[in-house]
Amino acid sequence: MKVLVVGAGPAGSTAAWHLATAGIEVTVLEKTRFPREKVCGDGLTPRAVREMQLMGLPHRAEDGWRRNKGLRLIAGGRTVEVPWPELSNFPDYGLIRTRLGFDEALARHAQAAGAVILEGHSVTSALTDDAGTVVGARASVLDGAGRKTGETRDFFADVVLAADGNSTRTAVSLGHEKRDDRPMGVAYRTYFTSPRHDDDWMEGWLELAAPAQAGRPGRPLPGYGWVFGVGDGTSNVGLGILNSSKEFGKLDYRAVLRDWTAAMPGEWGFTPENQVGPIRGAALPMGFNRTPHYSDGLMLLGDAGGMVSPFNGEGISYAMESARFAAEFIVRAAGANSRLAANHALSGYSGFVREQWGSHFTLGRVFASLIGKPKIMGLALRTGMPVPVLMRFVVRMMANLTDAGERGFEDRVIHLLEKLVPATGNQGTTRTSKQQSLPIVSVKQ
Repeated sequence: MKVLVVGAGPAGSTAAWHLATAGIEVTVLEKTRFPREKVCGDGLTPRAVREMQLMGLPHRAEDGWRRNKGLRLIAGGRTVEVPWPELSNFPDYGLIRTRLGFDEALARHAQAAGAVILEGHSVTSALTDDAGTVVGARASVLDGAGRKTGETRDFFADVVLAADGNSTRTAVSLGHEKRDDRPMGVAYRTYFTSPRHDDDWMEGWLELAAPAQAGRPGRPLPGYGWVFGVGDGTSNVGLGILNSSKEFGKLDYRAVLRDWTAAMPGEWGFTPENQVGPIRGAALPMGFNRTPHYSDGLMLLGDAGGMVSPFNGEGISYAMESARFAAEFIVRAAGANSRLAANHALSGYSGFVREQWGSHFTLGRVFASLIGKPKIMGLALRTGMPVPVLMRFVVRMMANLTDAGERGFEDRVIHLLEKLVPATGNQGTTRTSKQQSLPIVSVKQ
Protein backbone atom coordinates (compact mmCIF):
# COMPACT_ATOMS: atom_id res chain seq x y z
CA MET A 1 0.00 0.00 0.00
CA LYS A 2 1.19 3.50 -0.85
CA VAL A 3 0.27 6.49 1.32
CA LEU A 4 0.62 10.17 0.44
CA VAL A 5 0.71 12.72 3.26
CA VAL A 6 0.09 16.40 2.51
CA GLY A 7 1.91 18.57 5.03
CA ALA A 8 4.92 17.89 7.27
CA GLY A 9 3.65 19.55 10.44
CA PRO A 10 3.07 17.60 13.67
CA ALA A 11 0.22 15.58 12.14
CA GLY A 12 1.90 14.76 8.84
CA SER A 13 5.31 13.87 10.21
CA THR A 14 3.86 11.82 13.04
CA ALA A 15 1.72 9.84 10.59
CA ALA A 16 4.73 9.34 8.33
CA TRP A 17 6.83 7.98 11.19
CA HIS A 18 4.18 5.50 12.32
CA LEU A 19 3.55 4.33 8.77
CA ALA A 20 7.22 4.01 7.87
CA THR A 21 8.03 2.02 10.99
CA ALA A 22 5.16 -0.31 10.11
CA GLY A 23 6.68 -0.93 6.68
CA ILE A 24 4.19 1.20 4.72
CA GLU A 25 5.54 3.15 1.74
CA VAL A 26 4.87 6.80 2.57
CA THR A 27 5.67 10.10 0.87
CA VAL A 28 5.16 13.52 2.49
CA LEU A 29 4.72 16.73 0.49
CA GLU A 30 5.65 19.92 2.35
CA LYS A 31 5.24 23.30 0.66
CA THR A 32 7.94 25.10 2.67
CA ARG A 33 11.51 24.15 3.48
CA PHE A 34 12.86 23.44 6.93
CA PRO A 35 13.47 25.12 9.22
CA ARG A 36 10.27 27.09 8.95
CA GLU A 37 8.16 29.10 11.33
CA LYS A 38 4.59 28.47 12.45
CA VAL A 39 2.34 30.62 14.63
CA CYS A 40 1.98 28.80 17.94
CA GLY A 41 2.53 29.19 21.65
CA ASP A 42 5.31 26.61 21.36
CA GLY A 43 3.88 24.83 24.42
CA LEU A 44 3.44 21.06 24.52
CA THR A 45 1.18 19.60 27.20
CA PRO A 46 1.70 16.08 28.59
CA ARG A 47 -0.70 14.79 25.89
CA ALA A 48 1.75 15.87 23.19
CA VAL A 49 4.77 14.69 25.17
CA ARG A 50 3.20 11.22 25.38
CA GLU A 51 3.02 11.07 21.58
CA MET A 52 6.69 12.02 21.38
CA GLN A 53 7.56 9.28 23.84
CA LEU A 54 5.62 6.71 21.80
CA MET A 55 7.71 7.73 18.78
CA GLY A 56 10.97 7.64 20.66
CA LEU A 57 11.66 11.25 19.73
CA PRO A 58 14.51 12.57 21.90
CA HIS A 59 13.80 15.79 23.75
CA ARG A 60 16.99 16.63 25.60
CA ALA A 61 17.61 20.04 27.09
CA GLU A 62 20.87 20.40 25.13
CA ASP A 63 18.86 20.12 21.91
CA GLY A 64 16.59 23.04 22.79
CA TRP A 65 13.77 21.25 24.63
CA ARG A 66 12.68 22.90 27.86
CA ARG A 67 10.62 21.03 30.45
CA ASN A 68 7.91 22.77 32.48
CA LYS A 69 6.12 21.86 35.69
CA GLY A 70 2.57 22.91 34.87
CA LEU A 71 0.36 25.96 34.47
CA ARG A 72 0.56 29.24 36.33
CA LEU A 73 -2.84 30.95 36.07
CA ILE A 74 -3.27 34.69 36.67
CA ALA A 75 -6.55 36.58 37.03
CA GLY A 76 -8.16 39.11 39.37
CA GLY A 77 -4.89 39.84 41.12
CA ARG A 78 -4.48 36.17 42.05
CA THR A 79 -1.91 33.64 40.92
CA VAL A 80 -2.42 29.88 41.11
CA GLU A 81 0.22 27.35 40.14
CA VAL A 82 -1.18 23.99 39.03
CA PRO A 83 1.41 21.23 38.48
CA TRP A 84 0.79 18.69 35.75
CA PRO A 85 -0.94 15.72 37.40
CA GLU A 86 0.77 12.40 38.04
CA LEU A 87 -1.15 9.95 35.89
CA SER A 88 -0.50 6.40 34.74
CA ASN A 89 -0.95 7.14 31.03
CA PHE A 90 0.67 10.58 30.69
CA PRO A 91 4.04 12.03 31.71
CA ASP A 92 4.05 14.59 34.51
CA TYR A 93 5.80 17.32 32.51
CA GLY A 94 5.24 19.51 29.49
CA LEU A 95 7.74 20.95 27.03
CA ILE A 96 8.53 24.21 25.30
CA ARG A 97 10.16 24.15 21.87
CA THR A 98 9.74 26.63 19.06
CA ARG A 99 7.91 25.27 16.04
CA LEU A 100 11.01 26.28 14.09
CA GLY A 101 12.83 23.41 15.80
CA PHE A 102 9.97 21.10 16.77
CA ASP A 103 8.53 20.59 13.29
CA GLU A 104 11.91 19.92 11.72
CA ALA A 105 12.84 17.46 14.48
CA LEU A 106 9.62 15.53 13.80
CA ALA A 107 10.17 15.55 10.04
CA ARG A 108 13.75 14.33 10.30
CA HIS A 109 12.63 11.64 12.74
CA ALA A 110 10.12 10.42 10.15
CA GLN A 111 12.80 10.52 7.45
CA ALA A 112 15.12 8.44 9.59
CA ALA A 113 12.34 5.85 9.87
CA GLY A 114 12.12 5.56 6.08
CA ALA A 115 9.54 8.18 5.06
CA VAL A 116 10.24 10.24 1.92
CA ILE A 117 9.76 13.96 2.59
CA LEU A 118 9.71 16.29 -0.40
CA GLU A 119 10.07 19.93 0.58
CA GLY A 120 9.07 22.77 -1.74
CA HIS A 121 5.98 20.91 -3.03
CA SER A 122 2.78 22.92 -2.59
CA VAL A 123 -0.33 20.77 -3.08
CA THR A 124 -3.04 22.57 -5.02
CA SER A 125 -5.68 19.86 -5.24
CA ALA A 126 -6.51 16.24 -4.69
CA LEU A 127 -6.64 13.87 -7.67
CA THR A 128 -9.66 11.61 -8.12
CA ASP A 129 -10.63 8.78 -10.44
CA ASP A 130 -13.85 8.53 -12.45
CA ALA A 131 -15.75 7.29 -9.38
CA GLY A 132 -14.69 10.28 -7.28
CA THR A 133 -12.23 8.29 -5.18
CA VAL A 134 -9.14 10.22 -4.10
CA VAL A 135 -6.09 8.63 -5.71
CA GLY A 136 -3.40 11.25 -5.16
CA ALA A 137 -2.57 14.95 -5.22
CA ARG A 138 -1.17 17.56 -7.59
CA ALA A 139 1.61 19.83 -6.38
CA SER A 140 3.38 22.91 -7.66
CA VAL A 141 7.14 22.71 -7.30
CA LEU A 142 8.62 25.75 -5.52
CA ASP A 143 12.17 27.09 -5.64
CA GLY A 144 14.32 27.84 -2.61
CA ALA A 145 12.60 31.20 -2.14
CA GLY A 146 9.14 29.63 -2.14
CA ARG A 147 8.25 30.82 -5.66
CA LYS A 148 6.52 28.64 -8.23
CA THR A 149 8.88 27.20 -10.82
CA GLY A 150 6.12 26.44 -13.30
CA GLU A 151 6.56 22.71 -12.79
CA THR A 152 3.71 20.60 -11.42
CA ARG A 153 3.88 16.99 -10.31
CA ASP A 154 1.18 14.40 -9.75
CA PHE A 155 1.55 11.89 -6.96
CA PHE A 156 -0.57 8.76 -6.72
CA ALA A 157 -1.36 6.65 -3.67
CA ASP A 158 -3.93 4.26 -2.23
CA VAL A 159 -4.72 6.65 0.65
CA VAL A 160 -4.14 10.39 0.99
CA LEU A 161 -3.80 12.07 4.37
CA ALA A 162 -4.67 15.76 4.48
CA ALA A 163 -2.41 17.21 7.17
CA ASP A 164 -2.13 20.63 5.55
CA GLY A 165 -3.58 22.75 8.32
CA ASN A 166 -6.61 24.98 8.60
CA SER A 167 -6.54 26.10 4.96
CA THR A 168 -6.25 22.44 3.75
CA ARG A 169 -6.31 22.90 0.00
CA THR A 170 -6.52 19.14 -0.32
CA ALA A 171 -9.89 18.87 1.43
CA VAL A 172 -11.26 22.16 0.10
CA SER A 173 -10.56 21.06 -3.49
CA LEU A 174 -13.06 18.24 -2.87
CA GLY A 175 -15.75 20.43 -1.36
CA HIS A 176 -14.96 19.86 2.31
CA GLU A 177 -15.81 23.34 3.58
CA LYS A 178 -15.51 24.34 7.21
CA ARG A 179 -18.57 24.16 9.42
CA ASP A 180 -19.93 27.37 10.90
CA ASP A 181 -21.58 25.56 13.82
CA ARG A 182 -18.20 24.95 15.45
CA PRO A 183 -16.11 27.38 17.51
CA MET A 184 -13.30 29.24 15.80
CA GLY A 185 -10.42 31.05 17.35
CA VAL A 186 -7.41 33.16 16.45
CA ALA A 187 -3.94 33.22 17.97
CA TYR A 188 -1.38 36.01 17.80
CA ARG A 189 2.12 35.87 19.18
CA THR A 190 5.59 37.33 19.10
CA TYR A 191 8.87 36.89 20.96
CA PHE A 192 10.64 39.21 23.40
CA THR A 193 14.16 39.12 24.74
CA SER A 194 13.38 38.72 28.42
CA PRO A 195 14.84 37.60 31.76
CA ARG A 196 11.74 35.40 32.02
CA HIS A 197 12.99 33.12 29.25
CA ASP A 198 13.92 30.40 31.75
CA ASP A 199 10.55 30.24 33.59
CA ASP A 200 9.65 26.59 34.19
CA TRP A 201 5.88 27.21 34.25
CA MET A 202 3.55 27.78 31.29
CA GLU A 203 1.80 31.00 32.28
CA GLY A 204 -1.79 31.80 31.33
CA TRP A 205 -3.48 35.16 31.88
CA LEU A 206 -7.22 34.62 32.03
CA GLU A 207 -8.30 38.25 31.69
CA LEU A 208 -8.01 40.03 28.37
CA ALA A 209 -9.94 43.13 27.37
CA ALA A 210 -10.79 44.89 24.15
CA PRO A 211 -9.21 48.36 23.78
CA ALA A 212 -10.87 51.04 25.92
CA GLN A 213 -13.14 53.49 24.14
CA ALA A 214 -14.27 56.98 25.16
CA GLY A 215 -12.70 56.59 28.57
CA ARG A 216 -14.59 53.37 29.27
CA PRO A 217 -12.74 50.14 29.99
CA GLY A 218 -12.79 47.56 27.24
CA ARG A 219 -15.11 44.57 27.39
CA PRO A 220 -13.60 41.28 28.60
CA LEU A 221 -12.65 39.00 25.72
CA PRO A 222 -13.22 35.23 25.65
CA GLY A 223 -9.69 33.92 25.62
CA TYR A 224 -6.41 34.12 27.40
CA GLY A 225 -2.90 35.42 27.09
CA TRP A 226 0.26 33.40 27.61
CA VAL A 227 3.89 33.82 28.52
CA PHE A 228 6.06 30.80 27.77
CA GLY A 229 9.79 30.92 28.43
CA VAL A 230 11.63 29.43 25.47
CA GLY A 231 14.95 29.11 27.29
CA ASP A 232 17.02 30.72 24.53
CA GLY A 233 16.88 34.24 25.92
CA THR A 234 13.35 34.89 24.65
CA SER A 235 9.77 34.41 25.80
CA ASN A 236 6.86 33.52 23.53
CA VAL A 237 4.09 35.98 24.39
CA GLY A 238 0.69 35.75 22.77
CA LEU A 239 -3.06 35.53 23.04
CA GLY A 240 -5.87 33.30 21.84
CA ILE A 241 -9.40 34.61 21.29
CA LEU A 242 -12.61 32.67 20.63
CA ASN A 243 -15.34 33.76 18.22
CA SER A 244 -17.98 33.75 20.96
CA SER A 245 -17.97 37.52 21.49
CA LYS A 246 -19.45 40.42 19.51
CA GLU A 247 -15.97 41.82 18.92
CA PHE A 248 -14.61 38.75 17.15
CA GLY A 249 -13.13 39.65 13.79
CA LYS A 250 -13.61 43.36 14.39
CA LEU A 251 -10.64 44.01 16.64
CA ASP A 252 -7.02 44.67 15.85
CA TYR A 253 -5.60 41.73 17.79
CA ARG A 254 -2.07 42.95 17.31
CA ALA A 255 -3.11 46.11 19.14
CA VAL A 256 -4.72 44.03 21.89
CA LEU A 257 -1.44 42.16 22.32
CA ARG A 258 0.58 45.38 22.35
CA ASP A 259 -1.72 47.00 24.93
CA TRP A 260 -1.62 43.91 27.12
CA THR A 261 2.17 43.60 27.13
CA ALA A 262 2.61 47.34 27.63
CA ALA A 263 0.86 47.03 31.00
CA MET A 264 3.26 44.35 32.25
CA PRO A 265 6.20 45.06 34.59
CA GLY A 266 9.00 46.87 32.78
CA GLU A 267 11.67 44.52 34.12
CA TRP A 268 10.17 41.68 32.07
CA GLY A 269 11.31 43.39 28.90
CA PHE A 270 8.10 43.06 26.90
CA THR A 271 8.81 46.29 25.05
CA PRO A 272 9.04 47.21 21.36
CA GLU A 273 12.82 47.48 21.49
CA ASN A 274 13.08 43.93 22.87
CA GLN A 275 10.63 42.43 20.38
CA VAL A 276 12.11 39.70 18.21
CA GLY A 277 10.28 39.38 14.91
CA PRO A 278 6.80 40.65 14.02
CA ILE A 279 3.47 39.78 15.63
CA ARG A 280 2.04 36.88 13.63
CA GLY A 281 -1.45 35.44 13.67
CA ALA A 282 -3.24 32.26 12.66
CA ALA A 283 -6.71 30.71 12.80
CA LEU A 284 -7.59 27.94 15.26
CA PRO A 285 -10.12 25.48 13.76
CA MET A 286 -11.93 23.89 16.67
CA GLY A 287 -14.32 21.12 17.60
CA PHE A 288 -14.22 19.08 14.34
CA ASN A 289 -15.12 22.06 12.16
CA ARG A 290 -14.38 20.17 8.94
CA THR A 291 -15.92 16.76 8.30
CA PRO A 292 -16.15 13.90 7.39
CA HIS A 293 -12.76 12.75 8.59
CA TYR A 294 -12.71 9.86 6.15
CA SER A 295 -14.35 9.64 2.76
CA ASP A 296 -13.41 8.77 -0.78
CA GLY A 297 -9.86 7.67 0.01
CA LEU A 298 -9.04 10.80 2.04
CA MET A 299 -8.33 11.13 5.76
CA LEU A 300 -8.31 14.49 7.56
CA LEU A 301 -5.73 14.91 10.31
CA GLY A 302 -5.14 17.64 12.89
CA ASP A 303 -6.11 21.18 11.95
CA ALA A 304 -7.37 20.02 8.55
CA GLY A 305 -10.15 18.21 10.43
CA GLY A 306 -10.72 20.97 13.00
CA MET A 307 -9.03 18.99 15.77
CA VAL A 308 -8.28 21.87 18.11
CA SER A 309 -9.76 21.87 21.60
CA PRO A 310 -12.33 24.64 22.23
CA PHE A 311 -11.26 24.57 25.87
CA ASN A 312 -7.70 25.82 25.50
CA GLY A 313 -6.78 26.08 21.82
CA GLU A 314 -4.51 23.05 22.05
CA GLY A 315 -3.99 21.42 18.69
CA ILE A 316 -0.57 19.76 18.55
CA SER A 317 -1.46 16.80 20.76
CA TYR A 318 -4.67 16.08 18.85
CA ALA A 319 -2.82 16.42 15.54
CA MET A 320 -0.25 13.85 16.63
CA GLU A 321 -2.85 11.51 18.10
CA SER A 322 -5.01 11.66 14.99
CA ALA A 323 -1.92 10.80 12.95
CA ARG A 324 -1.23 7.75 15.08
CA PHE A 325 -4.86 6.65 14.83
CA ALA A 326 -4.89 7.10 11.05
CA ALA A 327 -1.69 5.06 10.71
CA GLU A 328 -3.22 2.24 12.77
CA PHE A 329 -6.27 2.08 10.50
CA ILE A 330 -4.09 2.15 7.39
CA VAL A 331 -1.90 -0.69 8.67
CA ARG A 332 -5.06 -2.66 9.36
CA ALA A 333 -6.31 -1.95 5.84
CA ALA A 334 -2.99 -2.98 4.31
CA GLY A 335 -3.39 -6.41 5.89
CA ALA A 336 -6.92 -6.91 4.59
CA ASN A 337 -7.59 -9.71 2.08
CA SER A 338 -9.80 -7.66 -0.23
CA ARG A 339 -10.41 -4.10 -1.35
CA LEU A 340 -13.79 -4.14 0.32
CA ALA A 341 -12.30 -5.20 3.64
CA ALA A 342 -9.56 -2.59 3.31
CA ASN A 343 -12.08 0.17 2.72
CA HIS A 344 -14.14 -1.01 5.67
CA ALA A 345 -11.05 -0.78 7.88
CA LEU A 346 -10.26 2.76 6.70
CA SER A 347 -13.83 3.96 7.17
CA GLY A 348 -13.64 3.20 10.89
CA TYR A 349 -11.28 6.14 11.43
CA SER A 350 -14.05 8.77 11.54
CA GLY A 351 -16.04 7.02 14.23
CA PHE A 352 -12.96 6.23 16.27
CA VAL A 353 -11.80 9.85 16.36
CA ARG A 354 -15.31 10.93 17.31
CA GLU A 355 -15.34 8.37 20.12
CA GLN A 356 -12.00 9.59 21.45
CA TRP A 357 -12.69 13.34 21.63
CA GLY A 358 -16.27 14.03 20.55
CA SER A 359 -17.72 14.48 24.02
CA HIS A 360 -14.71 16.48 25.19
CA PHE A 361 -15.07 18.84 22.23
CA THR A 362 -18.83 19.15 22.89
CA LEU A 363 -18.11 20.23 26.46
CA GLY A 364 -15.56 22.65 25.05
CA ARG A 365 -18.18 24.18 22.77
CA VAL A 366 -20.41 24.80 25.80
CA PHE A 367 -17.44 26.30 27.62
CA ALA A 368 -16.62 28.55 24.66
CA SER A 369 -20.20 29.80 24.53
CA LEU A 370 -20.28 30.58 28.25
CA ILE A 371 -17.04 32.51 28.44
CA GLY A 372 -18.27 34.68 25.59
CA LYS A 373 -20.66 36.24 28.14
CA PRO A 374 -18.68 38.80 30.21
CA LYS A 375 -20.83 38.39 33.34
CA ILE A 376 -20.41 34.62 33.39
CA MET A 377 -16.70 34.92 32.68
CA GLY A 378 -16.24 37.42 35.50
CA LEU A 379 -18.22 35.32 37.97
CA ALA A 380 -16.25 32.19 37.08
CA LEU A 381 -12.94 33.92 37.68
CA ARG A 382 -14.05 35.50 40.96
CA THR A 383 -15.34 32.23 42.38
CA GLY A 384 -12.84 29.83 40.85
CA MET A 385 -9.45 31.48 41.32
CA PRO A 386 -9.55 31.46 45.15
CA VAL A 387 -10.12 27.68 45.19
CA PRO A 388 -6.92 25.82 44.17
CA VAL A 389 -8.64 22.42 44.25
CA LEU A 390 -11.22 23.65 41.75
CA MET A 391 -8.55 25.15 39.52
CA ARG A 392 -6.66 21.85 39.46
CA PHE A 393 -9.84 20.14 38.33
CA VAL A 394 -10.45 22.80 35.65
CA VAL A 395 -6.90 22.47 34.31
CA ARG A 396 -7.21 18.70 34.05
CA MET A 397 -10.54 18.96 32.27
CA MET A 398 -9.36 21.64 29.85
CA ALA A 399 -6.13 19.81 29.04
CA ASN A 400 -8.01 16.49 28.74
CA LEU A 401 -5.68 14.76 31.20
CA THR A 402 -7.37 11.85 32.94
CA ASP A 403 -6.52 8.32 33.92
CA ALA A 404 -8.34 5.83 31.73
CA GLY A 405 -8.94 3.61 34.77
CA GLU A 406 -10.70 6.46 36.64
CA ARG A 407 -8.38 6.03 39.60
CA GLY A 408 -9.28 9.34 41.23
CA PHE A 409 -12.37 11.41 41.97
CA GLU A 410 -11.43 14.03 39.36
CA ASP A 411 -11.13 11.34 36.68
CA ARG A 412 -14.57 9.97 37.50
CA VAL A 413 -16.21 13.41 37.42
CA ILE A 414 -14.64 14.35 34.08
CA HIS A 415 -15.60 11.04 32.51
CA LEU A 416 -19.14 11.39 33.86
CA LEU A 417 -19.48 14.86 32.35
CA GLU A 418 -18.31 13.55 28.99
CA LYS A 419 -20.81 10.70 29.15
CA LEU A 420 -23.64 13.16 29.75
CA VAL A 421 -23.09 15.09 26.53
CA PRO A 422 -23.33 13.84 22.94
CA ALA A 423 -20.13 13.38 21.02
CA THR A 424 -19.49 16.00 18.36
CA GLY A 425 -20.38 14.34 15.08
CA ASN A 426 -18.42 13.68 11.95
CA GLN A 427 -21.36 14.31 9.66
CA GLY A 428 -22.67 17.54 8.21
CA THR A 429 -20.59 18.22 5.12
CA THR A 430 -21.50 20.23 2.08
CA ARG A 431 -20.59 17.42 -0.29
CA THR A 432 -23.21 15.70 -2.41
CA SER A 433 -24.72 12.36 -1.43
CA LYS A 434 -22.74 10.66 -4.17
CA GLN A 435 -19.51 12.10 -2.83
CA GLN A 436 -20.34 11.06 0.72
CA SER A 437 -20.53 7.37 -0.13
CA LEU A 438 -17.50 5.30 0.88
CA PRO A 439 -15.57 4.01 -2.13
CA ILE A 440 -13.51 0.90 -2.65
CA VAL A 441 -9.86 1.81 -2.09
CA SER A 442 -7.37 -0.13 -4.15
CA VAL A 443 -4.84 -1.90 -1.96
CA LYS A 444 -1.49 -3.09 -3.24
CA GLN A 445 -0.22 -5.87 -1.04
